Amino acid sequence: MGPTPARDRSQSKRRTSGGGTTTIQSLDHDILCMIFAFLDFFDLVRCSAVCKFWNTIINKSKSLQVLFSKQQRGSMDHTNKTTWSERSLNIYLEKLAMDHHRLSLQEGMVDVHQWRGHSAGVDQCRMKMGFVLTGVGDKVMRLWSLESYKCVEEYSVPETIPLVDFDFDESKIVGLVGTRVCIWRRNGKRSIFPSNEGTFVKGLCMRYYDPEAVVGCEDGTARIFDIYSRKCSRIIRMHAGPVNCLCLGDDQLILSGSSLGGITVSGILSDQRVATLRSTDSTGIRTLCYNARSHLLFAGSTAGYTSCWDLRTMRSLWETRVSPNVVYSLQHLQNDTATLVIGGIDGVLRILDQNTGEVLSSCVVEGNMLSTSKNPLLGLERRKGRRLSEDAQIDSIPRSTRPPITCLAVGMEKVVTTHNSRYIRLWKFKK
Repeated sequence: MGPTPARDRSQSKRRTSGGGTTTIQSLDHDILCMIFAFLDFFDLVRCSAVCKFWNTIINKSKSLQVLFSKQQRGSMDHTNKTTWSERSLNIYLEKLAMDHHRLSLQEGMVDVHQWRGHSAGVDQCRMKMGFVLTGVGDKVMRLWSLESYKCVEEYSVPETIPLVDFDFDESKIVGLVGTRVCIWRRNGKRSIFPSNEGTFVKGLCMRYYDPEAVVGCEDGTARIFDIYSRKCSRIIRMHAGPVNCLCLGDDQLILSGSSLGGITVSGILSDQRVATLRSTDSTGIRTLCYNARSHLLFAGSTAGYTSCWDLRTMRSLWETRVSPNVVYSLQHLQNDTATLVIGGIDGVLRILDQNTGEVLSSCVVEGNMLSTSKNPLLGLERRKGRRLSEDAQIDSIPRSTRPPITCLAVGMEKVVTTHNSRYIRLWKFKK
């Protein structure tokens, strides 16, 4: 074992000086190595993600490599030799994480944390890198830490222009504001940059993939903007009616759903329609989600149906009515090819099997509040989630515990939901 870096020793001294309590942060390199030796593979992986100091200790001690090699030898016959490599370890870790994610969504306990996020109803959310961005309702977007539930950034929208849709990455927020595509910089001074050629027929939805933003319009077109030159490069006719929802596929494809029903698949570069997809449910398409790993496209309709197509063959795989009315949002974790999370007007959070459409689990929030935060400004409430039986009577569950789910975002073993109210909910699933 190598010596503890001077900077980390000084940090440990500062943590322990002036108080009598010893914390995990004050333990030195050798003691941490002894503790880590008692952990199983998955818990050790989690510890390696806590901070750089722990990650360095675990990697230098080769603990992950040793456990990984043991597990691989145990799962293979004696004729095969297992060699450790960073790539094989990463593949194994991803599979292990996806298995834990799937099982936690499907079974086990559910904790729900709810906090006041806005002064008016908020009905959209996006989640990335441990942060969730919420907005639409009042004139502000807020970026929240899912560890502390604190607002870390705030982005104002011009008073006279409605915010329609948004998304974000490490450096910026891209939003559809009225009839313009706008950018807010996350680092440094926050500004709004309206597109010089951004005036168009009413926009209803937006998705972007650097450097292009695609806007679905009320006139049935998709308009493609370069978000840096601020010019509209192409206009593609997608539907005869309004474009309700969009998602972007691989191979430069735009996937759009119409309020008149049906999904259009078009090429961004060729401007050519590739295919038109229809389900037996002829009602309007309300939401879309594409899984690049499995090439599956999922859609939710205004009549409560969820449908699935394989974009490699453009064939329908399954169709399930999961709700008595509108499905507002459906999403999955980026690399997850097993589970799909559904939310809609009845306020029930449902977990579906991506490959069959079978409902694996249905959840609502218990009525009793367990605790509240000491900070009255945050208004954090802790509740329990309840999994419903297959024959549960949804109408008998009070609407106060299941407000409509207007939007949801899926993270590792967690889901964030908005409900067109001031509150934001974080569902934490435990296997």
